[in-house]
Amino acid sequence: MAQQISKKRKFVADGVFLAELNEMLTRELGEDGFAGVEIRVTPMRTEIIIRATRTQNVLGEKGRRIRELTSVAQKRFNFPDDSVELYAEKVMNRGLCAVAQAESLRYKLLGGLAVRRACYGVLRFVMESGAKGCEVIVSGKLRAQRAKSMKFKDGYMISSGHPVNQYIDGAVRHVLLRQGVLGIKVKIMLDWDPKGKQGPSTPLPDLVTIHPPKDEDEFLRPLAAEIAVA
Repeated sequence: MAQQISKKRKFVADGVFLAELNEMLTRELGEDGFAGVEIRVTPMRTEIIIRATRTQNVLGEKGRRIRELTSVAQKRFNFPDDSVELYAEKVMNRGLCAVAQAESLRYKLLGGLAVRRACYGVLRFVMESGAKGCEVIVSGKLRAQRAKSMKFKDGYMISSGHPVNQYIDGAVRHVLLRQGVLGIKVKIMLDWDPKGKQGPSTPLPDLVTIHPPKDEDEFLRPLAAEIAVA
């Protein structure tokens, strides 16, 4: 018989599980374009879907790596045997995924690329992928001993209201360099997509659509003589 747990404790436990799993997979699969994790609980088993840009690297040779990750997750979170399953899902458009772009920028900076050049490269790639706007903030000891913050922007970006939850995809990453830690913040504003594939299907509340006027039949005005006869 399963142990009874209060609703509050259950939500806290689920949040801690998701955060810990996300942290583990970020460290393990950062180089393979890890872009987030989704957990689906069914009566039979728990399904963990790993979103990544390079799914072949996540699966490993003959699926070896994903089996290792399944075993690690099962032992760490005390799942019964064969009750947890890991799947890899490919990110369709990595240019619109903030986590993938933050990781990409992180590895560029670790490789020694200049901050300005790396940020403008990410910015251009995101905008070419069909985003409505993008913002990249890098802060820390960039060149001198004094820490400062650099902000790179392009396109249209909203910062308040309910649409932020639907339209803005954000990610924060830390880069451990020799001179200190740099902070990376990437925000991508998606474009409206009625089909809901490349962006939210609900339009922005301030979007005004002007419809073309309808074709109306012309009515001829009656002549004064006709009115008099009537």
